[in-house]
Amino acid sequence: MWRVRHDDDHSAFAQIVARWETPIQRLCARMVGDIHRAEDLTQEAFARVFAHRHKYEPAGRFSTWLWRIAINLCHDEIRRKNRRPESSIEQEEPDSDETTTREFADTQASPDEAIVALERAEQVRRALMKLPEHYRGVLVLRHYEGLKFNEIAQVLGIPEGTVKSRMSEGLSRLGELLPKSPQN
Repeated sequence: MWRVRHDDDHSAFAQIVARWETPIQRLCARMVGDIHRAEDLTQEAFARVFAHRHKYEPAGRFSTWLWRIAINLCHDEIRRKNRRPESSIEQEEPDSDETTTREFADTQASPDEAIVALERAEQVRRALMKLPEHYRGVLVLRHYEGLKFNEIAQVLGIPEGTVKSRMSEGLSRLGELLPKSPQN
């Protein structure tokens, strides 16, 4: 980032994009629930990084700055969607609250395992999308992106204790939203 900031080094910026594009896109997809919109938000995040490269302070971690930009874009998108809800033309039930199915499961499993995994992943995705943004953001950053509590606190600009309490409450609410699996 130093070369990008001081020398406007485009090849260094391309290396940053190559390193961070997939994690940022995963974050956006899980936050907004739409893989195509996540691609757009990822591009917007990197456009903002480059546009504001001179404002970056090397005293902080670059990853924290980038996660914060992406999460802010996701929050803006969620607010925009809530103000002007969109629905698919192909949606069979126009009054349904269900969103389009998105698959995030591993395709290497056997067919029956893959079906079970896809169904469970979809249940988790739907439940995650029903959580308030502040719980969803903490859960996504921790469980899907592997950030530590102190890193999440830096990204979100909140105390670490608040991150832990949101994690606890978010997991509790997620558990209430998920269907109970039958005991074998």
